[in-house]
This record gives sequence, C-alpha cells and structure tokens, in this order.
Amino acid sequence: MADLRQHAESIHAQFEDTLDVSVEEIEERMETLVDEYKVPAEEARRSIVSSYLDEAGMDRDELGGGGGGNDLVQAADVDEDEQWVDLRVKLVDLWEPRSDAISQVGLLGDESGTIKFVSFTTSELPTLEEGKSYSLGNVVTDEYEGRYSVKLNRTTSIQELDEDIEVGDDSTEVEGALIDVQRGSGLIKRCPEEDCTRVLQNGRCSEHGEVDGEFDLRIKAVLDDGEQVHEVIFDQEATEELTGVELEEAKQMAMDALDTSVVADEMKAEILGLYYRVRGPTFGRYVLADEFERLGPVDAGDALIKARSM
Repeated sequence: MADLRQHAESIHAQFEDTLDVSVEEIEERMETLVDEYKVPAEEARRSIVSSYLDEAGMDRDELGGGGGGNDLVQAADVDEDEQWVDLRVKLVDLWEPRSDAISQVGLLGDESGTIKFVSFTTSELPTLEEGKSYSLGNVVTDEYEGRYSVKLNRTTSIQELDEDIEVGDDSTEVEGALIDVQRGSGLIKRCPEEDCTRVLQNGRCSEHGEVDGEFDLRIKAVLDDGEQVHEVIFDQEATEELTGVELEEAKQMAMDALDTSVVADEMKAEILGLYYRVRGPTFGRYVLADEFERLGPVDAGDALIKARSM
C-alpha cells in the first residue's frame, strides 16, 4: 500500500496545477487496478497518467517532474521508467530519426556508460551537437524490453558545458551456440504513438490500447557457452544482418502465408546451431547486440558485423 501511495502522490504532483483531483482519489484508482484487476503497479500508473493527460488536454511532454528538484543521476543508474532526472552527459552519436515527429535521436554518455535519448519535434528544443557536453535538466526516463532511455521534453533545460565529459564503456561480451529463438521474435508490431515503442500483444499496446501498429523485426535469442546461457536481443538492423531477411521481405512473406509466424520460422532455420560472439550493453537479463561475429560452424575468421541498436 505504501508503494501505491507514493505513486499517487507523484501523479498528484504532476497534475495538481491542471486538475482538481486528490491524492486519495488517485490512490483509490491505483488500488482498483492493482488489487481487483491484477494490473502491475507501473502499468496502472501509466494508465492513470494517460487518462489524466486526456482529461487535461495535455501532451505527455508537457508534464513536469513534480515534487521539487530532480536527482542528478548517471546514465548507467537509470533503471526505472517515468522518473524525472537530471543528467551531465556528452552527445556520443546521432542517428537518423525514423519519424518526422522526432527531431533528434542518439546516444548520450557519461563516466558510467551510455543511454539512448529522444527529442521530439513538438518540444521545440535547441539542437544538440555531437561531441559536445551538456547539463540536461528535467528529462524523463522510459523503458521497453529492459532497455532504458531518456526523453527530452519542452520542460527540459539544456546548458552546454565547457568540460569534455569522459564516456565509459558499459558493454559486455558473450559467446556461445544459438540454441533457441524465443517467442516474440521475427516480424512484430510496435505501438505507433510517438512516445511509445512497446510491442503489441493481439493488436493492443499496454498503455495506448488498440492501435494500428508499425512493423519491426527483432530476434530474442539464447546463447549457450556450455556453462551458462545468455539472452540476447537483436534489433531490426542487427536482425537483418544476422538472418539475411529484411523488413520488406518479411512483410511479404507474412502476407503470402497470411501468418507472421513464418518469418520467425525462416529465421530460425538460418541461425539455430551456429556460434556467435555478441557485444553490447546489458539491460535487465538481456545483452543488446551492438555488434556480433559469427564464429562457426563456418570459418571463425568471418568479418565482424556491426549493428547499431536504434
């Protein structure tokens, strides 16, 4: 109950200036979702925040952190979503946005490691420059598939720093035989909302309900090194390199068969039983494949295949 009360107080702090709602009312809604409908607390919180955003006619990036000043955290210490934090980071890399709704997407880093960031066009923020260091105030954390990121919003403050922040390496390396491709691999659909990349289950997003999803590719693989197993996620770019199946080809395969599962079956036939070395950051129980190398049974001298996690 204490946790639900804390969630309620945090939500109240975000909406107290726009809605006439009490902590007790919010806590009661939380209890109903968690106790009666067995919804996880974090999902219940997101659902309630979304409903209040609709009621207030607000966009998510108009929310403030609430509850006073934010903690200054390091990139590697971000381990919870929907938290409002401050960062002192260097812009390590910029990627090409996949949507007009996104103005910038890339990788921020500090001494502890790196974290993905997204800045939305509607936030109208100054453009960050690769290689420069910044103090970022009031950014909000996000998570999917165990990977954390931060979103810059219209309340985010940006101050360029004179110092050159050193970026640490938070990658790990695993290798072994690829013994399993887990459920949720192959051709999938993600929520199309600009602040959401969650994988749809039966056409539903856990936060936004029924939506017309956008196709994506991924592989959730298990590597066995003979002593322990490692779970690895390959994003679209890495999956295309790993399997030789590109997104448009996968969509056509699924259309011809009227079944998306044929894509995962085709991919399994190409990669099961082969040996790989994978390097990338660890999020939860997963290693995210930033780069990988096929070790066998073909020639172990195969060239290194690099695939940036987007």
